[in-house]
Amino acid sequence: MDYAQAGELKFGQVGIANLRVRTLNIVQLTAEMQDRVQRAPNLFQRAAVVLDFGGLSQAPSAEDARRLIDGLRDAGVLPVALAYGTKEIETLSQQLGLPLLAKFRAQYERTEATAATAAPVVEAKPAPDTQPTRAPQATPPAAPGLMQASPVRSGQQVYADHRDLTVLSTVGAGAEVLADGSIHIYGALRGRALAGAQGNEDARIFCREFHAELVAVAGHYKVLEDIPDQLLGKPVQVWLENGQLKLAALE
Repeated sequence: MDYAQAGELKFGQVGIANLRVRTLNIVQLTAEMQDRVQRAPNLFQRAAVVLDFGGLSQAPSAEDARRLIDGLRDAGVLPVALAYGTKEIETLSQQLGLPLLAKFRAQYERTEATAATAAPVVEAKPAPDTQPTRAPQATPPAAPGLMQASPVRSGQQVYADHRDLTVLSTVGAGAEVLADGSIHIYGALRGRALAGAQGNEDARIFCREFHAELVAVAGHYKVLEDIPDQLLGKPVQVWLENGQLKLAALE
């Protein structure tokens, strides 16, 4: 990751791009997005983008936000919502006429509620001559991974919620597979694969024949144009290491 960039682009649970603005430099943000669209037009041209201003010390003014939205549209993408964060962002969304993305809003509200209701835990001690009775604790069954036997064709999406995903066939161009855990593909990967969709940085992607349009782990991604030619058509694994997305041929 180039930390000199003004905006860090990640992909979320449903494959929608989330642009987390780290520096409110509209010219640089627009130029970065234009470069992404030019390098991978099939992925980014007219792609829906959620603007996340959570990386800024304060919410931008409505005027600056409109200038950014216009710049991103000129670059070739379509800002469709704001990521929920603060009351100021909620006000900004009303001024811009853009919705707040429900997933981000729900996540934020759960965090607020947890912090507001947290109370210190008091451990109750049994009376002197009384032996506490403990109920037996059942071990919860491990959730099985999701298995996809048929090919995932163009326009289709398969999502493994809170588990791994195994695809026994191919993932076609224009198709998308997502998992909160790891992804195992026993055929060709020609579409998009996004592992660790809810932020699990230990997730990995494995495939037998690599031609991916896009791969991502915990939001960190690479597109086909960024991938070394020597990996194309080979068995490949993808993982995250120190915030960097790594790809290597499987032995």
